[in-house]
Amino acid sequence: MNQEEKILRENIRQIIRHVKSQKTLNEENDLRMIIRKMMDFDLMEGQTPDVDPSPNKSTGINVLEELLKKIIPILETDYKSLTTNPDQRQSYRAHVINAVDNSLTPAKLNNQAADADSDLEEEIDIKVGGEPELGDDKFIDIRSPADKAAEEDDEDPRDSFGSGVDGDETGRNVAYQSYKKIESSIIDSYELLANPEDQELFYDYLIANLKLYFEKFEEELANQVEEPSNQAYDMAKQDQDPTQSSEDDIELDL
Repeated sequence: MNQEEKILRENIRQIIRHVKSQKTLNEENDLRMIIRKMMDFDLMEGQTPDVDPSPNKSTGINVLEELLKKIIPILETDYKSLTTNPDQRQSYRAHVINAVDNSLTPAKLNNQAADADSDLEEEIDIKVGGEPELGDDKFIDIRSPADKAAEEDDEDPRDSFGSGVDGDETGRNVAYQSYKKIESSIIDSYELLANPEDQELFYDYLIANLKLYFEKFEEELANQVEEPSNQAYDMAKQDQDPTQSSEDDIELDL
């Protein structure tokens, strides 16, 4: 028993002796309240509550949790600003998820290539009895570096951002602005992980959580709740003629 606890107990004894000498019910009740408060205060002072949640068993999930704390508030604000029609929000959602996949795919491929070493094999499809199919890799670009730079300057970066994804243009544009704010955080968090299992969990759970959060935002935006009804009300509403005034609504001047 430490010195502070001894002092506390002695104070309680003195209060009890005082109340017994007074022998009043009200003071006894007051005493009980005082003792409870003192004991509660002593417990609070003597121990520090554990408010931090237990970490997940997966480092990948722990890293992802910290990332979500940074990026979800940004996505929520921008998503909920698209209120003209649902197509804008659907486009925003699709472009953000596609951008995440595009950002992390190169990192995933680099990791897979490092693990595969020299086991990479190429397959070439050639039509038998016909000409080989020419892909984009066969094209020889004769433009000068200056011409390429000039053309890139003329291109709208939002077009390349939305490449391969259909949807409302406003939603795409807002998604582009949002993703510029969070892209580096996503890549930096993923590149912290070297364990393939952590990387896979991080990627899978990031995509899943983004979809779940977008669904949550959409539910919160639904400001109209369908009012419960019944058959009698529906029939009465159909029979009602809004152009005909009832007798109760007619006022006569006598």
